[in-house]
Amino acid sequence: MDTYGDMVTLLLCFFVLLYSMSTINEDKWKAVVLSFNPYAMDSPTVNPGGAGPNADADEGGFPVEQMQSEVDQAMDDLYEQISEIAAQYDNGGEISVYKDGGKVYVEFNQTIFFDGDSASLRPESKSLLDSVCDILEQCKDAIEEVRVLGHTAQARLDRPNNVASDRMLASQRATNVVVYIQEHGTLDPGRLISEGVGQWRPVASNKQAEGRQKNRRVELIISGKNIEDELGENVYQYETE
Repeated sequence: MDTYGDMVTLLLCFFVLLYSMSTINEDKWKAVVLSFNPYAMDSPTVNPGGAGPNADADEGGFPVEQMQSEVDQAMDDLYEQISEIAAQYDNGGEISVYKDGGKVYVEFNQTIFFDGDSASLRPESKSLLDSVCDILEQCKDAIEEVRVLGHTAQARLDRPNNVASDRMLASQRATNVVVYIQEHGTLDPGRLISEGVGQWRPVASNKQAEGRQKNRRVELIISGKNIEDELGENVYQYETE
């Protein structure tokens, strides 16, 4: 009887434990998760059924498909607006805009932003950057990252540019554009990245002056958020409480 009583008591405790786990307090569950991983993200509930972590999408959560469609629409609007700005400022192919794979690519000829061998923004270029910053501000909730790349051209065909000066000039130009965007207060600074590519990704031949002019450029790559991959490698992994 003692053995039987012990077994029944253990079974009772087991089923009480199962019952206590059948209803999860969402706030307490988040606290438990954060205690193990301080960098865990608080994401919207998307699973159907009931309250707490199984809440229906229309009762506090947001369907993933709907949110992604909003991001995609915002990126389409951003592309259209920047295209309109480019058409207003363009003087013969100096600005090109295209969209591919959830990203908007904007290429500015060097002469728009900089004088030859200079990394200082030209005063007349700032009104164009202001217009671009205003568009980025409107769509900031849909933007994952803005990457600014500085490109140069190979000055002489018989030998590459000096490595140090080539990289420094390209990096400084990209950095100055990023600094201007950041000082404008457009986006979270963690979403702004500058890179100096130098002469190594030409879009035209360096044999003619026209080709070298095309290669000397500043490129903006604006990436839209991927809601389904929000726990992947994005800016949130660098945020701490």
